Amino acid sequence: MAENSLGDHITSGSVAFRKVGFSMVAAGFSTFALMNCVQPLMPLFSEEFGISASEASLSLSLCIGALAIVMLFTSSISEAVGRKSVMTVSLVVSSLFMIMSAFASTWHGFLAYRALQGAIFSGVPAVAMAYMGEEIDPKQSGYAIGLYVSGAAIGGMSGRVIAGFLADIAGWRQAMLGIGILGLVSAVAFICLLPPSRHFVRQSIRPRALLAQYACHLQDPVQRLLYLQGFLLMGSLVSVYNYLGYRLLAPPFSLSHSVVGLLFTVYLVGICSSVVAGNLADRYGRPILLLLNVVITFLGLLLTLIDAIGATIAGLVVFTTGFFGAHSVASGWVGRRAEAAKAQASSLYLFCYYTGGAVLGWLGGIFWGRLGWPGLSAMIGVVLIVSFLIAIRLSILQTERRRR
Repeated sequence: MAENSLGDHITSGSVAFRKVGFSMVAAGFSTFALMNCVQPLMPLFSEEFGISASEASLSLSLCIGALAIVMLFTSSISEAVGRKSVMTVSLVVSSLFMIMSAFASTWHGFLAYRALQGAIFSGVPAVAMAYMGEEIDPKQSGYAIGLYVSGAAIGGMSGRVIAGFLADIAGWRQAMLGIGILGLVSAVAFICLLPPSRHFVRQSIRPRALLAQYACHLQDPVQRLLYLQGFLLMGSLVSVYNYLGYRLLAPPFSLSHSVVGLLFTVYLVGICSSVVAGNLADRYGRPILLLLNVVITFLGLLLTLIDAIGATIAGLVVFTTGFFGAHSVASGWVGRRAEAAKAQASSLYLFCYYTGGAVLGWLGGIFWGRLGWPGLSAMIGVVLIVSFLIAIRLSILQTERRRR
């Protein structure tokens, strides 16, 4: 099928849609492979630098915390200089910082590189959603965003798995170096594939107008609940995967770093669930899909409490399925709900989303250190119960809106 004609939104089945899909998978792969590859390496950081699990978790928390803060501004920068330009710089520079971090001589120096990476990472997530919101047919936006989320799942999985294998073979520094090189390759693929914007309208950066746009979104009760939902969902995921390696390396499992890294292949289910959930949300409505996926996430958490490798793997599969489904639905809902300034709406959601990962991911280390996996699971369980209550409230608000 031929490219969409100039002025048309990109629709599924077109060459342009396939290019967007592949490029967004490449962007998601690069960003989230670089971001999350440190999770299976955290026990090695503890050994080499003599730090606790919660301190080692700062290698991720600082990264995503910096991402969350800077993201509030990068979406506005993209309004002035263009979506693809911002994403391109982000992908290339973050990969270079990743390579440099492999040669850090001190823990604080390593953390500095990770914080810089997080700040640069911010040029992809919110801007990618804004690009798709402008260029993709609105009726198929849920499916398109699901493709990006699936790319993030591929990256999150691959970064962890590859890092685990490389660390076992050559050490954590070589693992970081290898992931950085893969990030550069993905950046090149993104640059070559992503079609130029057709519906982008360049705007000047006006701080007062930016604050007004953020305030407008925050006045919407549905948007506020979706932002809080993102905080809780990401916080639960990071808390599980940050300390999974510590648990599986210790008795009764006593697994190797390679095997622990291999277990992150359960992220594959996120690739499927994010696309399926986004597609089903377009058909049957976001409230019911969000409720269902939060429940699935909670059931997966309960399974991980069983001290058997089979139950733990099954729990991770179910937990990850529910998480990616819920995130795909919630993030797509934000874009559909916002009638204007969609980039800022996405930025607020992702700010809360990544802040949740930074804060709850670090807090989970305290629960893990003092109470072990049962204590950590109790903390995450409370988070998911609140998430379920928020999903119910969102469903009620949606029903009231339809009755008006």
